[in-house]
Amino acid sequence: MEIREIIKKKRDGNKVSREEIETFLNGYLEGMVTDYQMSAFLMACYIKGLDDEETLWLTDVMTSSGKRFDLSEMPGARVDKHSTGGVGDKVSIVLAPLMAAADVVVPMIAGRGLGHTGGTIDKLEAIPGFNTSLRFMDMRNILWETGVVITAQSEEIAPLDKRLYELRNATATVESIPLIASSIMSKKLAEGLNGLVLDVKVGAGAFMKTPEDAERLARTMVEIGNSSGVKTIALITDMNEPLGKAVGNALEIRECINILKGKEEADLSELILTLGAFMLIIAEEIVTFNEEDTSLSFNEVEITDDLIETKRHKLQSLIDSGDALAKFVEMIESQGGNPEVVANPALMPVASNMKPVEAPESGIIQFIDAEKIGHAALLLGAGRTRPDEPIDHAAGIILNRKSSQEVSKGDFIAVLHYNDDRNLDSAYQLVMDAFKIDKEPPPQRELIKKVIL
Repeated sequence: MEIREIIKKKRDGNKVSREEIETFLNGYLEGMVTDYQMSAFLMACYIKGLDDEETLWLTDVMTSSGKRFDLSEMPGARVDKHSTGGVGDKVSIVLAPLMAAADVVVPMIAGRGLGHTGGTIDKLEAIPGFNTSLRFMDMRNILWETGVVITAQSEEIAPLDKRLYELRNATATVESIPLIASSIMSKKLAEGLNGLVLDVKVGAGAFMKTPEDAERLARTMVEIGNSSGVKTIALITDMNEPLGKAVGNALEIRECINILKGKEEADLSELILTLGAFMLIIAEEIVTFNEEDTSLSFNEVEITDDLIETKRHKLQSLIDSGDALAKFVEMIESQGGNPEVVANPALMPVASNMKPVEAPESGIIQFIDAEKIGHAALLLGAGRTRPDEPIDHAAGIILNRKSSQEVSKGDFIAVLHYNDDRNLDSAYQLVMDAFKIDKEPPPQRELIKKVIL
């Protein structure tokens, strides 16, 4: 079929076939379809939408544009976790080695930060020598040795997704839920997984601002995963406030080390253990590994509160025993990083300047706006507005107080870490504006809002 006819078909709100999607997307990858034709098709998809079948076909073509990792000879379940992005979200950095300590194989392809949200890859690169640019054979070898690897997307993995994302960013078509779902899942399905747990963020600091959009995205991705033979579960979680106390790359690695050493941080620790519990349920209860022929089968399992609590307790015991921290050290070493940062975090970049933020009044902290904190960290140099923009790994913000805590006027509620003071005043004001203080205690924060099975 002629390319312009496929564009016209979707423009008019009609369903396109799998063959038409393959023809169009593969033609784009091969240079037969131009950027302006693909832009028109993406805008048609954005305005008219894609149904579940079209979204599944689009995802499969994007996954097939690169390598699909074959890890079938590895014993046991291969389970990953993916977050749609937030502020202070360093969950993956703790969760990946924690799950590996529980004998779950974790091949994780992670992203960089953009705008007010941080990225796992940027955070890990604050560790001296840590290599996040791995080829498939490197990933495979590390997985055999340590059971966990975290790497950036390479040209081997869903190259079509990378090209489409750049075009979507330039043509204001990023916010389409089917296009977001296919972009995320095309990379996840290339990892050779048996299971996937999705952390779909909703709120001020998330890309999904409303519960309705978050649930639609979660259900779309769960449907894609399960239809593709990967057991997928999604949790919709709150991102109105930052996770933990650190925002910024090296600062967040410090916080991760503290958590792995057993220092709890209420919201962050809660999310790590709950997401990990669902990963463990997939690995230990749903997926059955046959050692004779290395085949896998999937079991129907009723996921009860008791089962979740049992898995949480197991993961907590791995933190308490030091096994999770030991696996984190092993992961750093296997990817060329300096493991001494665990004992001496000052080996990572440290900002030359700090500026405290004082509480403007006495009272109880009602709310800390995640988006404002994220933008403040961006202004200090911790983030980027363009994919090719360099970042300052030392820059960021430490929140000395969290919601529901009492403060007195003049207390240091946050500390700005910076090397470049050009945007310091703007960042300071954003942090001041982010804190809402009142006399009455706020309603309890509901961190985990919904589970989509």
